[in-house]
Amino acid sequence: MKSKIIVSDMSLDFRTYHNKTGSLKESVIGLFKKKKHNLDDKKTFKALKNINLEINHGDRLGIVGHNGAGKSTLLKTLCRIYEPTTGSVKIEGRIAPLLEIGAGFNPELSGIENIYLNAAILGYNVKEIKKIERDIIEFSGLEEFIEMPVKYYSTGMYMKLAFSIATAVKPDILILDELFAGGDADFIEKAQNRMKSFINDSSIMVFVSHQTELLEDLCNRVIWIDHGTLKADGEPKEIINRYLNTHKNKI
Repeated sequence: MKSKIIVSDMSLDFRTYHNKTGSLKESVIGLFKKKKHNLDDKKTFKALKNINLEINHGDRLGIVGHNGAGKSTLLKTLCRIYEPTTGSVKIEGRIAPLLEIGAGFNPELSGIENIYLNAAILGYNVKEIKKIERDIIEFSGLEEFIEMPVKYYSTGMYMKLAFSIATAVKPDILILDELFAGGDADFIEKAQNRMKSFINDSSIMVFVSHQTELLEDLCNRVIWIDHGTLKADGEPKEIINRYLNTHKNKI
């Protein structure tokens, strides 16, 4: 089956609340009054606006844009973390999101327990996890610490295990929010090589990064997100140059 992502007229709204800070007396009185809903206290922020996007089998799609433009929000919508307010997102293929590596770790659990927990979050059953368990442990280089609660891990150890878990699976669709590997120089080199293999094995990659040279190297297509809208879509070098030139003119 060929993987595909189709985003149709998709918008995403966030509701923000603005509570006015009053005196202690006003706060206490307010507890005994019937609460009135004031339209000024809540506003809707359009994080994404009428996005239309088709990502086909074989695409390596890069995403550029300023901080707060909606890049990571778009990735989270593709991963079903956020549901669109309007429009739709249709996906054919199994997704592996590398958005916040290690975000699902439980610090009280051991390294091996977190392997099973995180792989289960990624949608793998116990039988499938057992097949990749040894690979994860060996790649991380943490075999002697794998039964230790991860709250005692150093930052480098934590990231090694998280990266090893996240890249042990073989997805159809790979969703990346910045490329990061923690640890010593040897592990970083090993991680970069594994990442390239991981990307090659996926049928679709969607990648947000501020490293424009990396986007040009890895992607066959780039889109530019600006204030929640899809501003441009095309050949990597052309779109990146347009984005950078516009950004420079605003500085």
